[in-house]
Amino acid sequence: MLTGLLQVYVVYLTGSVALLADTIHNFADAGTAIPLWIAFTLARRAPSKRFTYGLGRVEDLAGIAIVLIIAFSATVAGIQSVQRLIHPTEVKELGALIGAAALGFIGNEVTAVIRLRTGRRINSAALIADGYHAMTDGLTSLAVIAGAIGVYLGYPLADPIAGLIITLLIVRIVWQSAKTVFTRSLDGVESETVGEIEHALEHVEGIVSVDEIRARWIGHTLWAEVVVSAKADLSLKQAQIIALDIENEVKRHLPHLAQVSARVKPIL
Repeated sequence: MLTGLLQVYVVYLTGSVALLADTIHNFADAGTAIPLWIAFTLARRAPSKRFTYGLGRVEDLAGIAIVLIIAFSATVAGIQSVQRLIHPTEVKELGALIGAAALGFIGNEVTAVIRLRTGRRINSAALIADGYHAMTDGLTSLAVIAGAIGVYLGYPLADPIAGLIITLLIVRIVWQSAKTVFTRSLDGVESETVGEIEHALEHVEGIVSVDEIRARWIGHTLWAEVVVSAKADLSLKQAQIIALDIENEVKRHLPHLAQVSARVKPIL
């Protein structure tokens, strides 16, 4: 937000549409922190009789909101860039323009590193998407600098062209983020997650066959269900031991797993 506010003045001073696109994106990036804050606040609430799994799913809704915010900023930046291509205007104060763009790059890269590290540590698709969003903002700031250099060399259309490049970069991150966010919203998981569960079950004695593996993300926590078959002559206590071994082994292979439920069926 601070980066965007400082850039607003330079946009007014220079008339750069590329910096305008970067500034719009910075404000959008700051705005995405709001749905994330709401989601993480609600996710801390304990499960209730109505929401027996808690409110972790709100984080997926926040991820969708973030994708829509990024898409909106891309639309605004693209429209402004096309208009400036059709009706070019002079870009002034190139030194201030480059300085503001450099500030935008530093501010966004610092934000991106913090969000990506935290998002990966807690396995939050929404926060990771927001981190990539901030990283893209940093790249768009470099495009502003390239446009300013083009204007200095005598190519006035370099500024709106840089604005269009920024728009394309934003669209790319929208697509990448949307795939992750919507996959998790539809209870999809990464293929390696199921593979890791299968590998964990190979270390459990007493399993004759693996009948079913299910996994899904609820916010940034992973939940799994496993159904296996064992010999019919096992006692109830032996079956419970197998189920407990399954839970411990799966959690050992997937440390970020919040909960795993194991059911042992006898082979009839």
